[in-house]
Amino acid sequence: MDDRLAGLAAAHGVALEYENGERQRVVVDPAVVRAILDELGDPPVRAAVPSVVRQGARVEVGKGEVELEFGGIVLVDGALPDLPLGWHRLRVGNQETSLAVTPDRLPDLERTWGWMVQLYALHSPDSWGIGDYRDLRDFVTKASADEAGAVLVSPVAAGALTSPVRKSPYSPSSRRFLNPLHLSVLDIPEFAAADEATRASVRALQPKLGEQIDHDAVWAAKTAAFAQLDPRLPDLSALSPDLLDFATFSALAERHGPDWRTWPTELRHPANTAVVAARAELADRVAFHAWLQQRSAAQLDAVRSAATGMRVGVIHDLPVGVDPGGADGWSLQDVLASRVTVGAPPDAFSPLGQDWVLPPLRPDKLAEQGYQPFRDMIRAVLTHGDGIRVDHVAGLWRLWWIPPGESPDRGTYVHYDGEAMLGVLALEAHRANALVIGEDLGTVPEYVTRQLQERGVLSCAVAWFQRDRDNRQLPADRYPKQAAASISTHDLPTATGFLAGEHVRVRTELGLLKDPEAEREIAAAERADVLRVLADEHLVGPDPTVAETVLALHRFIAKTPCALVFAAPHDLVGELRQPNLPGTVDQYPNWRLPLPVTVDELVAHPAVRAAVAELRAR
Repeated sequence: MDDRLAGLAAAHGVALEYENGERQRVVVDPAVVRAILDELGDPPVRAAVPSVVRQGARVEVGKGEVELEFGGIVLVDGALPDLPLGWHRLRVGNQETSLAVTPDRLPDLERTWGWMVQLYALHSPDSWGIGDYRDLRDFVTKASADEAGAVLVSPVAAGALTSPVRKSPYSPSSRRFLNPLHLSVLDIPEFAAADEATRASVRALQPKLGEQIDHDAVWAAKTAAFAQLDPRLPDLSALSPDLLDFATFSALAERHGPDWRTWPTELRHPANTAVVAARAELADRVAFHAWLQQRSAAQLDAVRSAATGMRVGVIHDLPVGVDPGGADGWSLQDVLASRVTVGAPPDAFSPLGQDWVLPPLRPDKLAEQGYQPFRDMIRAVLTHGDGIRVDHVAGLWRLWWIPPGESPDRGTYVHYDGEAMLGVLALEAHRANALVIGEDLGTVPEYVTRQLQERGVLSCAVAWFQRDRDNRQLPADRYPKQAAASISTHDLPTATGFLAGEHVRVRTELGLLKDPEAEREIAAAERADVLRVLADEHLVGPDPTVAETVLALHRFIAKTPCALVFAAPHDLVGELRQPNLPGTVDQYPNWRLPLPVTVDELVAHPAVRAAVAELRAR
């Protein structure tokens, strides 16, 4: 690679080589680097002073002034003085920039336990074919009564609701708005105010819950119900600009399709004058989508109220990206690399690599805008929660970019200013008095976990991955304190599935493994090692049943010093299938598997009661 190209790559933070999960050096194909640089263009202009600083840090800026967020002017002559936390404005000479002053560290969490739940999988007799916000509120209420300290819920980010409805909560249309698919029809004020005949007609639309969730049938039934209830729609002039843009996108998507990149050219940017005219023409549909957001927000506020008294409360999951053709892809296209997708390089679990089909935020554009697009997204999530789990938190430092038309293994890392990104996250969490969990699983540099710990962010300690240098399961007392412990995650085998080798069987059937026999041998060795460590901890006797082993696993993570310990309904009710199988879309029923029991049956389940007793006692 010539010096000019290498210099441009360095300026943009594009890696020419990297270290894989086995700590081997991998040199990136120059063609991949060129393709990424074609997307990024000219080298970024570096600001003279950072736009994000830690409180108390000595940063030389020259002679000027800082306009504080909540009023007042502080004069500067040389280094920044000690400034209050917040989003300020720095003026030096004829230049003005944003200045975020962030906390050095978030407060430590007093040790507690909680639940991690997939919202779509919850259900009750009143559910409409999918878990809804009332089901979540009921579950949170019952968890609070059991003295749980937290409930981590799968993403409630807005999905694409045109046909076919997007199923994955981790590929949302927008991370700043909510998913009306989970609205409880029976809980909206319009249903309560309707006459009995209308309520009966609406109830008759309720879809049945099948073996798999039918997202399209659910949304068709709910939209029919909303039409019968004739909601009073908001005035467009009263909406915030961001909500107006989102609602406009949703109305345009109904007419022109879910992907804005295929729309008429004049509608492909929210600032175009043609969009204003289209908004006026579609005013009723725009207002309807704004109404859906208002009702979703109200129901999520009720969920949060149900968590009052919990040590933490409701924790929302932040997906790593958005659908490139969706609402954020349209309204934030000026800060997204829209033709590139992100994923993961090949590793032991996904030997072919992963392409999540999500466009990354551009590090140069984020810096230019003082990281405010990232701030707005974090702020929107924390509006309805007491904590945030950042999926693939290493993405604050680097993301695996895959050029157009390339396979997942033919990508490279593009680096971000992790200090700035983490600082913005910490500032918004501080202002919301919220807990932060960083999902730092897989191929994650050691400096990522170290910096998370320095800033008071919990890392993730998943039982399947907690091994020493000899690949043996760690004993409970060697788990990290500043972490959220769990047996598994939504992307990994359930406890029962792991013990049965279901993850190997399914991936073999789907052709996702290069050497199935070797994978079976690895899985058998890992099962034996899990049973060994449970026996060493005196948690199981010889030849335990599956149910005894699953309960022992919960006793085991409860013995760890981790600040937060999570149980999952899928593990305790004996679900064999994992919620999501990475590397698949329609080959596996991802995000379509309801729990085999209702919320009431779940809470009363003998295995759940036994696990709750253990978690409360420890």
